[in-house]
Amino acid sequence: MNEAAELVIDTHGMSRQFGDRWVVQDLDLQVPKGAIYGFLGPNGCGKSTSIRMLTGLLTPSRGQVKVLGYDLPAQAEPLRQRIGYMTQKFSLYDNLSLLENLQFVARIYQLPRQRATQRIDELMALYHLSDRASLLAGSLSGGQKQRLALAAATMHEPALLFLDEPTSAVDPENRREFWERLFDLSDAGTTILVSTHYMDEAERCHGLVILDEGRMRAQGSPAQLMAAMPAHVVEIQGPELRQLRTQLLAIADVISAAQLGVTLRVLVHKRVQDPMHALAPWLTATHSASLVRANLEDVFVTCTGAAHAQP
Repeated sequence: MNEAAELVIDTHGMSRQFGDRWVVQDLDLQVPKGAIYGFLGPNGCGKSTSIRMLTGLLTPSRGQVKVLGYDLPAQAEPLRQRIGYMTQKFSLYDNLSLLENLQFVARIYQLPRQRATQRIDELMALYHLSDRASLLAGSLSGGQKQRLALAAATMHEPALLFLDEPTSAVDPENRREFWERLFDLSDAGTTILVSTHYMDEAERCHGLVILDEGRMRAQGSPAQLMAAMPAHVVEIQGPELRQLRTQLLAIADVISAAQLGVTLRVLVHKRVQDPMHALAPWLTATHSASLVRANLEDVFVTCTGAAHAQP
């Protein structure tokens, strides 16, 4: 099978305009089968709009969009039977029980009665919900609602799963367990596109896209993005870090300076060959500084907002 045939998502120039504003501009996105792909970007950067176009819920203003071999928007209806979509906000019925919610979803996807019963039992067991089947969905905790929503989104065993900031309302333990389930789905061949604000979640993805102001700023694996980041990372320890931060941010080649506990993490433009020498005039004998490896948060900072606009 050639590379193009293995792509589950393949877009060229996908764009969306609202009024005179381009919310998404010329997005070229290729996602292979079975991959977990992450969408990163500030609020309002076009992540949710992109997902709505890829699911056929929103018509692109221009560009070519192919998802699971279907051309969008013309073939949006048959595509919807093969995808799952989990929104940030819990969208099932609070006044129905867990079992009733899943039975309702099974009917929407027209699962035969015997298959629906079997599938609901499987999902209840998989997501540890069997002992809560008769409880109203509105009475569940955030983590339990999240598991129920994922069960509903995968009821019909979709080939492609869209997750729009699915873990924003749950604690770290539930987030970790949620991602284990995503890797189970990926291992079974399901392709997943997930938008997130959490850098630890982004590091779990096979591939990442960073969006800013509707444009793709970077694409690749977490390791590739960190290796290609156009900045040195310097960590500084010592006194009066807040004052030092203000001084360093006035330097043209300093992209960012952020305090992490007793450490100041400084991003210096890659065009500076010796960042330690460049920062030395602002450091005293009581400061210690060292070059460290980049992380995904550093990549995010260099790709978005005012930092990206630097010459």
